[in-house]
Amino acid sequence: MRLNIKILFVALASMGLASCTGCTKAPAEEPENKPGTEESAFADDNEFLDWLQRTHFNYMWEGAEPTSGLAPERIHMDNVYPDNDKQVITTGGSGFGIAGIIAAMDRGFITRQEGVERLAKIVDYLGKADRFHGVWPHWLDGPTGKVKPFGQKDNGGDLVESSFLMASLLAAREYLKNGNDEEKQVAEGIDALWRDMEFDWYTRGGQDVLYWHWSPEYQWEMNFPLEGYNECLITYVLAASSPTHSIPASAYHKGWARDGGIVSDKKFMGLPLILKHNGAEATGGPLFWSHYSYIGLDPRGLKDQYADYWQLNVNHAKSNYLYCVSNPHNYKGYGEDCWGLTASYSTAGYSAHAPNNDLGVITPTAALSSMPYTPEESMRAARYFYSKGQQMRGKYGFYDAFSEQDNWITPRYLAIDQLTIAPMIENYRSGLIWNLFMGAPEIQEGLRKLGFETSKHQESVICVIS
Repeated sequence: MRLNIKILFVALASMGLASCTGCTKAPAEEPENKPGTEESAFADDNEFLDWLQRTHFNYMWEGAEPTSGLAPERIHMDNVYPDNDKQVITTGGSGFGIAGIIAAMDRGFITRQEGVERLAKIVDYLGKADRFHGVWPHWLDGPTGKVKPFGQKDNGGDLVESSFLMASLLAAREYLKNGNDEEKQVAEGIDALWRDMEFDWYTRGGQDVLYWHWSPEYQWEMNFPLEGYNECLITYVLAASSPTHSIPASAYHKGWARDGGIVSDKKFMGLPLILKHNGAEATGGPLFWSHYSYIGLDPRGLKDQYADYWQLNVNHAKSNYLYCVSNPHNYKGYGEDCWGLTASYSTAGYSAHAPNNDLGVITPTAALSSMPYTPEESMRAARYFYSKGQQMRGKYGFYDAFSEQDNWITPRYLAIDQLTIAPMIENYRSGLIWNLFMGAPEIQEGLRKLGFETSKHQESVICVIS
């Protein structure tokens, strides 16, 4: 069976994301923006990058759900929440936010002590929150820590979202494990959560594939086997790396890679796609597929028998950029300075924007979180978004999405979009999150087990093997 992206996003829309209530038209007549006027407030690119990271990280800081310290699923600046879900936490988005906390500590946006205190709060909360064979649900009710169903049958463990969460927690563990007593305690708490995750349970009785969901009420009725290629690679890496509940390499090769069926010979915009993007084999999927797994997993020098993962992601981002520049639908605004298609709010509710699903909507995170792969193109886009002025941004950075074609901007944010920006820019600037995650000994062992080469982290591999 194939994991169909259309099914996944129908599920998202069914939870109320499809509502556009509160999405607003941009003013018919915008104040004049002279090129470079606002950006002149920044002395140089480094200062601008600091602003981008600090402001988008703020979603996880000032915008955090109070009880947990984790990321709310969405923040609407119009304060309109059609599904009364202001207090709902997203586990996957929180993972991206935790990576942002590490970057913020390291850059001095917050003090180390502030970061440690927040991480301690988060770890304590996650240890008490609902888990299902050690795996958190997609959504949690913030004040109580109880599962908030993502759909009728999606009221149990979500292995993929929990993987996004744990990848960043492991990076935090590595960041803190040699620190003072308080920091070591947080690291030990993370390690306990990690060891509790029963990845082997999610093989559904020892099948050579991982399954996305399990519910104590509906068991395996969601029936989503994790088959590539999409955003889920990190789940197999963690599952193979688990010190307590590991899966065999055959699950990766037979399940995820489909006995080699994952490999593609197709090109898009003249660039090899390398792997078959589920539901978008001719054009490549939404750009978050090059972001979510790679918050921690370093694609530089990462290869296995199926792909060179750096080239995979570079080609994905560049082809998305080239598509927007070519602009086959002649949408207003698209060009070298304005590009980026990924899943976000949309003029049509919520949609997984991609070249095969282009609605004229640009999502800033698509370009900004691609900065490791397309630094020049991403910086041009960042400058352009900033030049659009206050209509385009608020206290948590650029708003989720906009369409110049439809004269539309939503004054709303989604965690899964906002919170990849700070860590991916950090990976571009310093490789910090990549180095931390890849430095975890279990991860290097897991990658070796699956047949990966990691030339960028060769010393770690040698250490583990020896």
